[in-house]
Amino acid sequence: MNLRKIVSFAFLLFIPLSVVASRLNWGDQAIFITAALSIIPLSIWLSTSVERVAVVTGPTLGGLVNAIFGNTTTLVIALIALKKGLVDIVQASITGSILSDLLLFMGMGMLTGGIRYKEQEFKPILARVNGSSMTLAVIAIALPTLVIYTSNVVEVADILSLSLVTATVLLIVYGLTLLFSLKTHSYLYEVGLSNENTPDNQVSEEEKAQVWIWLLVLLTSTVAVAYESDLFVDVVESVMEGFHLTPLFIGVIFIPLISDVSGIVTVIQLALKNQMDLTVSVAMGDSLLVALFVAPLLVFIGQFWQQPMDLNFNPFNVVALIVAVVVTNLISFTGRSNWLDGTLLLATYLILAVAFYYHPA
Repeated sequence: MNLRKIVSFAFLLFIPLSVVASRLNWGDQAIFITAALSIIPLSIWLSTSVERVAVVTGPTLGGLVNAIFGNTTTLVIALIALKKGLVDIVQASITGSILSDLLLFMGMGMLTGGIRYKEQEFKPILARVNGSSMTLAVIAIALPTLVIYTSNVVEVADILSLSLVTATVLLIVYGLTLLFSLKTHSYLYEVGLSNENTPDNQVSEEEKAQVWIWLLVLLTSTVAVAYESDLFVDVVESVMEGFHLTPLFIGVIFIPLISDVSGIVTVIQLALKNQMDLTVSVAMGDSLLVALFVAPLLVFIGQFWQQPMDLNFNPFNVVALIVAVVVTNLISFTGRSNWLDGTLLLATYLILAVAFYYHPA
């Protein structure tokens, strides 16, 4: 049994516990903890089902499936929080997902892989293309915040208009990156899809027949994540007050940790198999999905739901994103990695996590 299955089965008990805690009114803290831990196995099953469907549907369509559904857990939690008006947590979760992808995912992959293989190589073009796109995304996300803090007076309507224009550009850029990676320059990304049970990534007839089962798992996991996320978000404000935590810390650190466990397990497994091309693709691809698709999509949905969702982030969020992109680009552009590179990325994440904990926002 691989690491992903061990983790998913180990936390399954918390799903019925969260339901019982909610129905029997065990208290907000019990609901918060059990619901949060329930999201971990559900996110793993959701991620696994996406990967299985992607493998069966082939490189192009499979890549598109991964690109669209790769961060379903993060999106579902953000949507529920946005619906309840917790815009500050939604904005923080966007920042946190990008930070965990660039620093935590890459760091864990490079550290564990570097310990086993001393030094590993991956295609520099992957880091360059994804790094350039990520730099653009962070600059675009930072612009509304920079406009406010470099102007004397900025109308709320102006910030909203700027956010909508920026969100539109980011969605267009994301579409172009998909066209680039899946169609016009797909040869640069031919690093294979992770499929542990099939040698040489050949899809068997049995796997093709099981695609409907995995689609059902995908649907069921999504519904279950939505249910557990609703329990989690319902009590998050009272628990924050009880534990003296800020929305910034909950959104940036806590939510990505429970929703991205599957990604962490995946990059560790890939790195231990010396598949660093895939490790880099998973980490940077997830960060691009959040920055170029999830964030702008939430801006438009927020306007539809009449929630004040825009790209006017906490200034420290912007600083943290810039730090993460700069450090990741510097370390990954060489196309080589070792355990020290992973340690540096993890150290950066840890320092930022502590800073967010003490930030009074």
